[in-house]
Amino acid sequence: MRSARFRRTRRASAVTLVSALTLTALAACGTSSSNNGSGGSEGGGSSDPSAPLDPKTKVTITIDCMPPAAKAAELKEWKADVAAFNKTYPNVTIEGRSTAGQCLEPPRFTAMLKAKSQPDVFYTYFTDLPQVLDNDGAADISAYVNDRTVPLLKNIDPNVLGSLKKDGKLYGLPTSNYTMGLLINRKLFQQAGLDPDAPPRTWDEVRAAAKKIAGLGQGIAGFGEYSAGNTGGWHFTAQMYSLGGDVVDASGTKAAFNNELGKQVAKNLHAMRWEDGSMGKTQLLKWGDLQKQIATDKLGMFLAAPDDIAYMVQQLGAKYENFGMGPIPGEKATLAGGNNYMVKQGISGDKIKAAVAWLNFKNLTVGKGQFDWARSKQDGLPVGVPQPNFWLNDSKAQDDAARTEHATMPVANFKSFMDNPVAGKAEPPKAQEVYKVLDNVMSGILTNKDADIDKLLATAETQVNQVLANR
Repeated sequence: MRSARFRRTRRASAVTLVSALTLTALAACGTSSSNNGSGGSEGGGSSDPSAPLDPKTKVTITIDCMPPAAKAAELKEWKADVAAFNKTYPNVTIEGRSTAGQCLEPPRFTAMLKAKSQPDVFYTYFTDLPQVLDNDGAADISAYVNDRTVPLLKNIDPNVLGSLKKDGKLYGLPTSNYTMGLLINRKLFQQAGLDPDAPPRTWDEVRAAAKKIAGLGQGIAGFGEYSAGNTGGWHFTAQMYSLGGDVVDASGTKAAFNNELGKQVAKNLHAMRWEDGSMGKTQLLKWGDLQKQIATDKLGMFLAAPDDIAYMVQQLGAKYENFGMGPIPGEKATLAGGNNYMVKQGISGDKIKAAVAWLNFKNLTVGKGQFDWARSKQDGLPVGVPQPNFWLNDSKAQDDAARTEHATMPVANFKSFMDNPVAGKAEPPKAQEVYKVLDNVMSGILTNKDADIDKLLATAETQVNQVLANR
């Protein structure tokens, strides 16, 4: 599944400094093929940045995160897309960069930016924009992106595009997006006498359902939460959003969770853990732990993005039909994010045009590239997961129909999630540092029966304010 594990790795780790040796190694393996200035034409193309790429233009671009050999089906599709792209643009050479391990491991990504060694077209998450701009890493591509170069631009969710903008300037094009919902184990719901087609819609309903599922015994937990590796703070944020709250105020300078909503989230989790006994005894969990529990029928539900399902099937041997999703309980807002490609600052105008043309073909065309669901099914890749789904209008209708037609999983299991969309809300500034602090709130609640919730929140508030003061 596209970027599922990459995204979680970045969420779960604070950005760290790396040694000069690592910087040197990264520069050797990831350096762009050239750095020819921000404008101009190097292969006979038009100097007008708003004009589409001239098929006669001769140019080479390097592109991040080509699927590794271990992902044979994804690599096969990448190569096929390059060949198809070259039928229209025969003089554009695509040089893919494949990185062993995690493509966007935090230290590697930060080192790449500082060393200016990113490829011409490099992969990031929506939340990376401040770090990229702080390092002068991305070109402003506003003049290059229009309805001639990206014909379906008007059908891309403006909130998704907004995540890639700063001061009205566009710095990237999306690859995928996600919003969090409530992932359920349908088998355990049925065994507990609950309706798997109607997941809980409020936190009171979650608590009641969790008690029934935990009542099945055999070490089964009704509801699970993270509390380590920055993922506890990430989910505390999601729960605050679901109730209409926030963790950082609108100014981005002060904590906003030490209030009645923050106490409501904390008290509810504490009650489920210690009064109801519905969250299991094993705590200090991080990303990957809850997935293993629900995949082995030891957990009834937890907050997740839809692509967790594909990960559990592909990596953990679970079955698609065993899972379902509903909207995030509370439904006031949900944590949203996604992935995108940016273009390296300083490369030529022709390279930027070639990058936009490639990204439009590969990631922004219904029925082609990543949205060729018939091909994905044929290649044994998952089809039917509700996201990525950043389309609007006719494009959304066409993509939804094809996704359903070629589904490799029961899409009806996600009907509650799809029929009740919740407005997405971006992660807070300095997200990883904020999440690290809020991990202490979550771990305190879930590991200490006598936890002082007021003190936990007050301490975290002071620490988050210090983090934000250092922006």
